Amino acid sequence: MPPSTSGLNAAALALVATRIVAALFSPENVLKRDQLLSTPLSSYTQLREGIFLFKHNIDPYSGGTFRHSPLLLALFSTILPNSRTFASLLWTAFDLLGAWALVSIWRARQNVSHTSRDILVAASYLLNPYVFLPTLALSSSSFQSSLTLLSVKYAAEGNASLALFLLAILLHIDLSTFILLPPVLLLLITGPRSHLASPHALAANLLRIIPHFSRYLLYTGILAIVSTSITGGTRWISQTWGATLTLPDLTPNTGLWWYFFTEMFDHFRPFFLMVFTLHLSIYAIPMCIKFQYDPLYATFLLLGVLGTFKAYPTLSDPGLFLSALALFPEVYPYLRHQMVTALLHLHAALLMPLFNYLWLSTGTGNANFFYASTLVFACANGAALIDAIWAGLRIAIGEEKEGYMVVQE
Repeated sequence: MPPSTSGLNAAALALVATRIVAALFSPENVLKRDQLLSTPLSSYTQLREGIFLFKHNIDPYSGGTFRHSPLLLALFSTILPNSRTFASLLWTAFDLLGAWALVSIWRARQNVSHTSRDILVAASYLLNPYVFLPTLALSSSSFQSSLTLLSVKYAAEGNASLALFLLAILLHIDLSTFILLPPVLLLLITGPRSHLASPHALAANLLRIIPHFSRYLLYTGILAIVSTSITGGTRWISQTWGATLTLPDLTPNTGLWWYFFTEMFDHFRPFFLMVFTLHLSIYAIPMCIKFQYDPLYATFLLLGVLGTFKAYPTLSDPGLFLSALALFPEVYPYLRHQMVTALLHLHAALLMPLFNYLWLSTGTGNANFFYASTLVFACANGAALIDAIWAGLRIAIGEEKEGYMVVQE
C-alpha cells in the first residue's frame, strides 16, 4: 500500500530539514579547500578572489588563476552573500532545486503528476554524500549539477527554450558538458517515456533537431557576447573554456588527467591533450545511436562518462550519475555487479581523503599514493557505467527456461 500524502509530506520536510542542518553546521573552512570537493574551475575561494578583483575594476582573468565563468562572476558579485550562513542556505537551495528537477524528470518519464516513489528519488540526490559534500564546501559544481537536472527536466517536459538556454549556460560554466547536447536534442523530439524493454529504430524526423540546434547556438552566442561585455574583453575564453582543453592547472583532483600530465614530457603534451579531449567526446554519438529509442537513458550514461573522464571533476560529477540511477528502477534486476561497484566506491571514499592527508598534510606519502586512490575511484565509476550500459541493453531480453525472448511493453 502506498504511503499517505501526509506521510510523504512529512518525509519531504524531514529530508529538507536534514540538508539545511547539515549545511549550517558543516566545517566549511576545512571543506572548501578540499581537492575532492572543488577544483580550480569550481573553487569557492577563487570565486571570492575573482569577485574582489572585479569589484575593484581589475580584470580577474589577467592573473591566469581565475577560471570561473563571467556569468557566475556577474551573478555572484551582486548577490553572493558575505555571511557564511546565508551562503550555505543558498547552496542548499540549489540542491533542493536539483532534487525537485530529478523528481520532475521521474514523473515525466512515468507520465504521472506524482508517485509514492518521489521521496525516494529526491533522497537519492539530497542524501548522496558525493552530492552534499561539495555543497558543504560551497563548490560551484553543485550549481552545475542542479542546472544539468533542470535542463533535462525541461527537455523531458518538451520546453525546448528553457532546456537549451540552461544547456548553453552549462557550456559557459564547463565546456565538457557539450557532450550532453545530442541526447538532450533527441529527448526534445522523442520524449522521456521508457522504451528500454522494447527497443526500436528512431521514428521521429531527425530534421526536427535543426531548429533546436540553431536555437542552442543562438543562446550560446548571446551568452558569449554578454560574457565579453561583462569582462571587457575575450580573455575569459582562454581562462575558462581554454582551461578545459589545455589543463593549465594541475591541482590534484578526483580525475585521471592531472597526474598523467604532471609526469608528461612537454614535447608530447599537445598530442595527449588532443587524445584525452577526443576520448571524452567520442562517447556522445555512439550512446545516442545505440539508445536512440530512449535518449533519457543515453543522457544518464553520458553523465557517467563525464563523472569518470572529464578534465576537472569533483565528487559531484559521479554523484549526479549515481543519483540519476533512481530514474530507472526497471534496470535494477539486470545490474550484475552492484556489490563490487559499491565496495569499490567505499574503498575509494576511504582511501582518497586518507592518502590526500598523508601526502599534503603530514608529508609521509607522495602523489602516487593519492593517484592510486583516484584510480580505484575511476574503476568504481567505470564499473557502475559499464554495468548500467549492460543493464540498459539486457533489459530487452527476458529469460525463459529454454532460452531468451524479447520483452515488449
